[in-house]
Amino acid sequence: MEYRSKLNELLTTTARENASDLHISVGKPPVLRINSALVPVAKEAVITPETSEGLVLSLLGAEQKKKLLEQKQIDFSYSLDNKARFRVSAYYQQGSLSAALRLIPTKIKTVEELNLPTILHNFAKLSQGFILFVGPSGQGKSTSLAAILDEINHQRTEHILTIEDPIEFLFTQDRSVFSQREVGLDALTFHDGLRSVLRQDPDVIMIGEMRDKESIAAALTAAETGHLVFSTLHTNSASQTVDRIIDSFPAEQQNQVAAQLASALVGIISQRLVPKIDGGLVPAYEVMINNTAIRNLIREKKSYQIDLVIETGLQEGMITLNRSLAQLIGKKMISLENAEIYSNNTEELRDLLGR
Repeated sequence: MEYRSKLNELLTTTARENASDLHISVGKPPVLRINSALVPVAKEAVITPETSEGLVLSLLGAEQKKKLLEQKQIDFSYSLDNKARFRVSAYYQQGSLSAALRLIPTKIKTVEELNLPTILHNFAKLSQGFILFVGPSGQGKSTSLAAILDEINHQRTEHILTIEDPIEFLFTQDRSVFSQREVGLDALTFHDGLRSVLRQDPDVIMIGEMRDKESIAAALTAAETGHLVFSTLHTNSASQTVDRIIDSFPAEQQNQVAAQLASALVGIISQRLVPKIDGGLVPAYEVMINNTAIRNLIREKKSYQIDLVIETGLQEGMITLNRSLAQLIGKKMISLENAEIYSNNTEELRDLLGR
């Protein structure tokens, strides 16, 4: 079997079926994720260990193979004949190679096209501050972030610098200048890229993911020194995000970090992609805007009270996840059953709906 051409055939099917992911795993045929559901690719045989290894290794160069063998996993991007791009995570499980390949749309959609809240346009107008998109993996954080960066690109003359592992969306420069740095290709490590970021004269900085206290500290410092900084975290809500950031540091540093965060933070958007009644996915979101009340709660490390401020902050553009879900039910876009799956408090959701 010619593994590269077989894999390209599977990736072509992934793009044609508008699937978000392709999974290569031993003991199953290739599987697509379509509107959150896992669907085996029709007429494909069950993957053997030999086939799995051949398919995954066909994507890798010599250095990447070396890294995979040493670290047992690797993340990278792959371009399919300039027709589609994929973010690939290759890894070992039970001694065999597997891979998850995420389709990255070639067209960067706008806030309106993504059904995101219009308050996000305000973030694209800022000159400095710290903005976070949070949520579980695969819930559209990178797509939403790309929409705002591209809005800045079309409206303002800025130097937008990204540090990603790997690069996902490719931006076409318009009024802004883009520098997109990929870990392993353009920077030896994530920390190397972060250490040098302020020397490269950026106006807007996007850190693909904040992984540890070093990346959080670098993001906070950049935001405090007059830059507009965007990043993502795998947390479930604004209050949990504040806790995660502060708890990443030793106890003796936490008061200082809380003060820095209270000062630099602009907003936190937590989102989920919920299956629509008529097919496809629609985002439900929680939006927190850092006002005086929330600033004080962050400084005093009373993040458990943040949810209450969000609930009462509708006039400022804030919204709870449950209220967002309730609005989508009211528009008959999603079912109550699916809303309850994504809700963090089903009893409160039913109260909002009067049920």
